[in-house]
Amino acid sequence: MKTFTNMLRDESGAAAAEYALILAIVGTGIAVAAIALGVSISTAMTNAGTCISTRVCN
Repeated sequence: MKTFTNMLRDESGAAAAEYALILAIVGTGIAVAAIALGVSISTAMTNAGTCISTRVCN
């Protein structure tokens, strides 16, 4: 029984869980930024292609 209560009081795994949570949040932010950047680049390339092919630029 004493071993079980010692396991409940042990907080050594808490740091690993916190680092994993931070990593997940940062990873999500990077993924969202990459998707937004990809959409912006795609739009710019489409506009450039339209400008070149129709010779009408905005």
